[in-house]
Amino acid sequence: MQKQSFKDSYMTWTILIVLFVVFLMETALGGSQNSATLVMMGGMVKSLVLVYGQWWRLFTAQFLHIGIMHLITNAVMVYYLGIYLEQILGHWRFLAIYLASGVGGSLLSLAWSNYSVSVGASTALFGLMGAMAAVSVRNRDNSAIVYLGKQAFWLAVINIIFDMFSNSNVLFGIGNGSKIDIAGHLGGLITGLLLAIILGNKQFREYSNKIRVIAVCCLVIYFVYAVHTSIGLIGVGF
Repeated sequence: MQKQSFKDSYMTWTILIVLFVVFLMETALGGSQNSATLVMMGGMVKSLVLVYGQWWRLFTAQFLHIGIMHLITNAVMVYYLGIYLEQILGHWRFLAIYLASGVGGSLLSLAWSNYSVSVGASTALFGLMGAMAAVSVRNRDNSAIVYLGKQAFWLAVINIIFDMFSNSNVLFGIGNGSKIDIAGHLGGLITGLLLAIILGNKQFREYSNKIRVIAVCCLVIYFVYAVHTSIGLIGVGF
């Protein structure tokens, strides 16, 4: 596949513009590494979601970043995956998977993680990796799609391993105390993979209705589990 014009990937460019505009707002309102600023702008905070019912934070957290390198790293990967995947899925399927994966990742983070504030587009980014892998499995006769799918799969695997190593360093006092939200990444990956199966794509081979129904059931089970586990934390004081 070849990179095409702006109109072929305008959702990807729109997402990137929004991420950079939001980062500028973070900087103007107190700094992207200021916890109070991140919370004010919609960072995912477990107590605010579960106790005060601010579930909208599961959506807004994916647009915030801690520091310029956090933003640039995610933005580069969103661009790389987006310019190809948007052409494969179609504009609105791509946007739906991106945004829903951000929420799906935040939801598992809410259930499993225990950070003061969780932010970043990586939940949605892992959803794109999962979506690309799902499309490639169904289109194994297309060498270009298979190549992109393998890249996305191994990129996800390498990042998960890196996440685990980084968090271990922090636990053993080697790191700087900034932990990576592995649960958020896994949740985004799962959500993106299942949604790509369910929603299909613009021009390539799609999954059968039977597989789609199974994927819908898996997605429902995932969301019910994550919500149930999160709500259950209220009774034990997190």
